[in-house]
Amino acid sequence: MLFRPGVFVAATMLCLPASAEETVRISGWGGSEVAIVNGLLTNVVAEKLAKEGIRVKYEPVDGDYSQIIINGLSAGTAPDLFYVDTFWARSVFSAGQAAPVTSDVSGFAANLLTAFTYDGKLYSTPKDFNTLAIHFNKDIFDDAGVDYPSNDDTWTTLQEKLVAVHKSLPEVDGLCVVPEYARFGAFALSTGWSPFDTRGKTILDERFRRAFGFYTGLVKSGAAVMAADAGHSWTGGCLASERAAVAIEGAWILSALRDSAPNMNLGTVRMPKDPESGKRGNIVFSVGWSVNAASKVSKAAAKVAELLTTEEAQQWVLEQGLALPSRTSLTDNPWLRGGEPEQIASRVVLEGLSDDHVTPYFFGDVGGSWMQPINAALNSVILGEEDANKALQSAQSAFDRMLAR
Repeated sequence: MLFRPGVFVAATMLCLPASAEETVRISGWGGSEVAIVNGLLTNVVAEKLAKEGIRVKYEPVDGDYSQIIINGLSAGTAPDLFYVDTFWARSVFSAGQAAPVTSDVSGFAANLLTAFTYDGKLYSTPKDFNTLAIHFNKDIFDDAGVDYPSNDDTWTTLQEKLVAVHKSLPEVDGLCVVPEYARFGAFALSTGWSPFDTRGKTILDERFRRAFGFYTGLVKSGAAVMAADAGHSWTGGCLASERAAVAIEGAWILSALRDSAPNMNLGTVRMPKDPESGKRGNIVFSVGWSVNAASKVSKAAAKVAELLTTEEAQQWVLEQGLALPSRTSLTDNPWLRGGEPEQIASRVVLEGLSDDHVTPYFFGDVGGSWMQPINAALNSVILGEEDANKALQSAQSAFDRMLAR
């Protein structure tokens, strides 16, 4: 996803027996994701690939992944198999650039299939999912003499704890915020607001405005700092560096913390409730494997996608504490009931699926551009360039133009 720090890793070639007849180029994000895919290829599916006579050339991408893939599809240079994120999947499917992957969807969670289905066919195999949770450094809260975040927190009580941490430890901020719907959206959803109304319109109503006021006010209240002002691009970077006590992220943060802050005394709880509605909101993030419609080895690529998303493969990923499985048969896995910090964090992220108001990170035919008016409004208000009324008026006008029928 777009939420991980990246490091350059050279392309990896798994050299399988001389009987191999076809080479499948596959691609995904760089950064911590590289270890996941390499682990799957070498520890889980290598023998099966060999039996199928398939060689896999793995080409992880750092930087703007979606743009690189989309450009590659247009230029005829894209890999045979690649990640597709829910929020831009439709643009690839509607352009005829992906091939159907499987007709058997019985093993996958139904709410993960919607964004990957187009014209009644599945064009991407869900590989995993995430929701948002509150991850925190217990030692910082102990040093500050402040109670840990808890599952009972509302926006208000969590904000009070973040302010108290910063007052006690001025060198530490409570939270790093990013001006993105990908994090703010969970707060808006908890009010009962929906991205699209029954007419397919986006209305920034009073519920949205209340959440917007809370989120953009976190910096002014002393509860948070802009991540960019703290020298980071995501909230997890602030937590790992101990610049902030809390991060709002999915389970993908675990692999990053394992590398950059392996000794952190980590705690994880669910997203706070809206103090007025008493409800939680959350966003479901999912990525799938899609086959390039122009691939000359499309059948082999589809087979690789199938092997990388079997129950065995997802069990391996789950037990590494890397992501939650998209196959429903693994949701009761004993590993998720363990008491280690990574097991607790994964369990909390899984529980996010059952929050009161949960929507997928998917915006239909509009795609990722739907988020831009909200992101621009968040950024301008947090930076003090506009007041909330003016920023939201501009955002509403942008939505009205975007969704005009």
